[in-house]
Amino acid sequence: MQDDISGWSEWYRNFSKIEEITSPSELHGLLTGIVCVTKAPTREEWQQILATLEIPELDENVLTLLTDESEDIAHALSDDELDYLPLLPDDEHVLASRVEALADWCAGVVLGFGLASGHIRPDEMEWIEHLQDVAAVEFEESDNDEEGEASYQELYEFVRLIPVSLSLGRQKVEISETALLQSIQPQLKRNPSATEASSVVEMFTPHRPS
Repeated sequence: MQDDISGWSEWYRNFSKIEEITSPSELHGLLTGIVCVTKAPTREEWQQILATLEIPELDENVLTLLTDESEDIAHALSDDELDYLPLLPDDEHVLASRVEALADWCAGVVLGFGLASGHIRPDEMEWIEHLQDVAAVEFEESDNDEEGEASYQELYEFVRLIPVSLSLGRQKVEISETALLQSIQPQLKRNPSATEASSVVEMFTPHRPS
């Protein structure tokens, strides 16, 4: 699928300059992780979420894009067709860029899920660990061949449906009922003496290589 068809080009153009996130792929994962737990946030709720994450206020058209995408994600995660797709660069981009984007997306899903949920169901820890493993993947030049391409496609197909599993059977809550808009601040991830909310963030934050 081409970038302009999937929406990646527009997504990248609007969100690539936000310094507070690693990449637009991470942001799409963050949206996905949140919507696994909550109802799709409204425009006003997104403004609150962005403020909580210390992301500067977005232009109206960009905020609309964010809101519309979260609604599309919510629909895809509830659809029996299993057609949810991460928003990632297509195969016209070099493999290294796609691997990095997939890793960022996985990290975003984990963080969004953790920020929105104070608990996990017994069967979910394995899914979270799979996402964390892919979030820690590093591309090497020796991977830049047909075997590496095949491995990427396998990883992609495996992780893209994990949010569906995390969402399935979960009673979606309002954003206002989550810790995301109550007490969690980004700096708590780095503060070992912070409140109990920080442990939730740390549990769901992938250990990315430096």
